Amino acid sequence: MNDYGYGLWALVVINTVVLVAFAAGFFHPHTSRDWRALGGFSAFAVALFTEMYGFPLTIYLLAGPLGNRFPNLGFTHAQGHLWNDLIGWKLDPHISPFHLAAYAFIVGGFLLIAAGWRKLHAAARTETLATSGVYRHVRHPQYAGFLAIMIGFLLMWPTLPTLIMFPVLAWMYRRLAIREETEAAARFGTDWTDYAARTPRFLPTRRMTANLTPRPPTDKRQVHTP
Repeated sequence: MNDYGYGLWALVVINTVVLVAFAAGFFHPHTSRDWRALGGFSAFAVALFTEMYGFPLTIYLLAGPLGNRFPNLGFTHAQGHLWNDLIGWKLDPHISPFHLAAYAFIVGGFLLIAAGWRKLHAAARTETLATSGVYRHVRHPQYAGFLAIMIGFLLMWPTLPTLIMFPVLAWMYRRLAIREETEAAARFGTDWTDYAARTPRFLPTRRMTANLTPRPPTDKRQVHTP
């Protein structure tokens, strides 16, 4: 890769396809709601890799007004790690605190999605409500996993389009989660009500999860709650 590091549109396509396929392999979308969730993540991936390897729009827009205050801003690929540029990080950008935190969020997000799917699949086979494993800590671990991955990429390679898209996608996942919870409440009654009262939607809290003791639901109809 040359110093400029952009205009590599083949890498934009390859990285987008690989990331989305990888996410789909962990998420296993089935319903129209699943595909909307994956579609939102795919749009985020397109915006991310377009700036990472295609055209550095964010750097282009910031270089003018911020160029004097942040001399590290530039059009090489290494300078695309904007958080490092803004704090004056001089070492390899791939070992900066932001990058290391990004790895933790991205890996953790994929693990959370996979763990959620395994528990959901097991619950589907027995036609019960998933309340164990990661579902003991959050009601929608797979949506939480997607949000964690996006936070990781925002720490690794922030761009104006992805910074704008993130709250929109967070709102979309919240809406999808609420719709699923409405269906779950109708199907599982007090089993769902008790579970939801003790388990947070996306972010685990010690207060809500410490006393959660999963119990088998009385209604055997399965509901999908990523």
